[in-house]
Amino acid sequence: MSGLAIEVDSWKIVPLVDEGLGNSSYLVPLGGGRALVVDPIRSPALYMKLAERLNLRIAFAVETHLHADFISGSRELAAFGAGILAPAASHLATAYRGLEDGEEVDLGGLTLRALATPGHTPEHLAYLLLDGARPLALFSGGAILPGGAARPDLIGPEQTQPLAHDLYRSAHQRLSGLADDLAVYPTHGAGSFCSAGAGGQRTTTLGSERHTSPLFTATTEDAFVKTFLDGLGTYPPYFLLLRSVNQRGTRLYGVKPPELALLSVDEFRRQQAAGAIVIDVRPFVDFARGHIPAALSIALRPAFASWLGWIVPSQRPLVFVRAPDQDGRDLVEQCLKIGYENLVGELAGGIGAWHVAGLPVSTIAIRQVNEEPQGTPLDVRQASEWASGHIPRAQHVELGSVMASAGAIPAGPLTIYCGHGERAMTAASLLERQHRGSLAVLDGGFDAWRSANRPISIG
Repeated sequence: MSGLAIEVDSWKIVPLVDEGLGNSSYLVPLGGGRALVVDPIRSPALYMKLAERLNLRIAFAVETHLHADFISGSRELAAFGAGILAPAASHLATAYRGLEDGEEVDLGGLTLRALATPGHTPEHLAYLLLDGARPLALFSGGAILPGGAARPDLIGPEQTQPLAHDLYRSAHQRLSGLADDLAVYPTHGAGSFCSAGAGGQRTTTLGSERHTSPLFTATTEDAFVKTFLDGLGTYPPYFLLLRSVNQRGTRLYGVKPPELALLSVDEFRRQQAAGAIVIDVRPFVDFARGHIPAALSIALRPAFASWLGWIVPSQRPLVFVRAPDQDGRDLVEQCLKIGYENLVGELAGGIGAWHVAGLPVSTIAIRQVNEEPQGTPLDVRQASEWASGHIPRAQHVELGSVMASAGAIPAGPLTIYCGHGERAMTAASLLERQHRGSLAVLDGGFDAWRSANRPISIG
């Protein structure tokens, strides 16, 4: 996560951006040596370290809604003395102060006012931070994002259209009295599968959105709802599980997550034979050179958690292979932040130990952009990426649908590509588990293909 301090009068709002999930949480100094955190992720370490550096105590953890894309960190912060503020309708199974529309919380000099803004979720609240009667900032959660709003289709199909209408009404009615120059700090943003239409900015103002966002510029409410819902992409299936997990709460780990157990080659093989899924987190080119048969390639990078949650069932036991220079703590924290806790261990000595034991390895070919694709090009990017340009003759199957669509993928050799290579290698490893052969991955992906001025089809 990265942090950027933004000056607002004599105090600072500190955004803490999770680049992998595309979300932001916020630390807000309140005076008197206290602070609040809005929509914290599961690990409290970053917030605690930042508060300590600023000589602050985190007094409040504020939730805008029940999150579908990550485990909330409010209960972790509560274990260190923070009070939890959340929508009353979230019905958390932990101690919290449930807020209703219009209710205010005295923060000691500043005030937090809850604003009912359903749409992304039914219980959604935005929070207006006030200095007396003067609004300072709006923490909008998923109600308003730069260029869009958060998707309303994560509860159930019967609620999707009503919630989309609620999104529009929340923006036009509940927030109509707020000034154009009010700073808006959303939770979801660019890169979040919870967002829809979000641009590259992380923060915005109400005036900017009123002039440019389809949420405000659509000619009618019905026109907004139709366009908005037609533009929604796919999302990881674990999104359908985490609302209830966040409602009931889960295990607390504190500031130091558990370390992966080191497994001998024999124990690793026993775990694999007993049903554990092997996740190889090394860079995709290293995986291509040699990997454990049936292993899944999900490279350890900011987006690791999203693809783990998309490809792998949450309850399956997991064993890992990583390179010596990869951060084991980062790996564990990324698993835990989306609720993946059945982490059995990692191969002691990495792939080198497997080689020393004389065990078989599998390989996948790497193709360069100056070579002709082997067999059928298979594009596993998101639909929006495909529509903006793709390799001629390519077939398109989103990575998240590779297993469900495996029977429709053309027989014969495949050259699989994505934006750079990581998702393509994940797809190749999935197909290899289905006993597909003659697989190759395009090095550098479509970005390298475009940069090399190779032919492109649009549409």
